[in-house]
Amino acid sequence: MPWIKQISIEDATGLLKSQFDAALKRAGRVWHIVHIMSINPRLMRDSVVFYTTVMMGESPLSRVQREMLAVIVSLENHCHY
Repeated sequence: MPWIKQISIEDATGLLKSQFDAALKRAGRVWHIVHIMSINPRLMRDSVVFYTTVMMGESPLSRVQREMLAVIVSLENHCHY
């Protein structure tokens, strides 16, 4: 498995710290998929905004349908969801 440099929550400052704080408030933890973006806090911020829009924004699909689609895509890609 490749090793990707990550900035620890304790060492975060500025935008990265605010993104970690928001993740902790949102989920009670910083998920790996979020933490892996720690070397690029703007990417992390924009990725979370994109995810939130796709999963919780206005859509003809219900939240449940969107989650089911995410599970199936992850399964097809052999990814842990």
